Formats: sequence, structure tokens, C-alpha cells
Amino acid sequence: QVQLVESGGGLVQTGGSLRLSCAASGNIFVIKEMGWYRQAPGKQRELVARITNDGSTSYAESVNRRFTISRDSTKTTMFLQMNNLTPEDTAVYYCNADVLTRQVQGGNYWGQGTQVTVSS
Repeated sequence: QVQLVESGGGLVQTGGSLRLSCAASGNIFVIKEMGWYRQAPGKQRELVARITNDGSTSYAESVNRRFTISRDSTKTTMFLQMNNLTPEDTAVYYCNADVLTRQVQGGNYWGQGTQVTVSS
């Protein structure tokens, strides 16, 4: 089993910053790719940013140049630095990971989500 635990959400004013973390643990051989998604009330879950095993990153246009995705040296903890936040960024943010287990089985996993609320 693989666990993803997010932290760092909260309430911030427009223009403020937050840093989200996602820690992966469990039956992990290698994490192929990790990403952040978000879901606002009444909307579909959408991709925010992803980072591959080799460190390549991609961003949704709506967050490009404001958000930065990164990982620690173990590649099992992922971060999302969010700057210049707006009310449109209010959502539950989810961590996602494509993992190969020690039994060399692939799987896609989700965290429980962390709420980000940006007040105007």
C-alpha cells in the first residue's frame, strides 16, 4: 500500500503565499511522476502541476509563473509553492503519484486533499 499525505493548506489573503507538501510512504520502489490537482466547489478536478522522476515540470496555464512544483532529494516528498494567490485558486488540493511498488506493479494514488482558501 502507498500513502500520500498532504499538508500546508489554509486561509490566506489575495496576493499571499502558501506552501503545500505531500509525503509519500509505503510500498514504493520508485515514484515515476507526482502531481498536484485541485477541485473547486462545483467544478471538475484539474491538473495544477506535475513533476517527473527526472525533474521535468509542467504547469496549468492558470498557475504558470505563480506556482512552483519541486521535490526533496529523496524524491518522496513533493512541494507546491504558491505565490500571488487569488480567490480563483480556492480549492481542495490533492497530491497524486504514479508509483512502481517493490513487486514492480504500477499504481496511481491520491492523497486525502488539503483545503486552500484565498479571501478577497
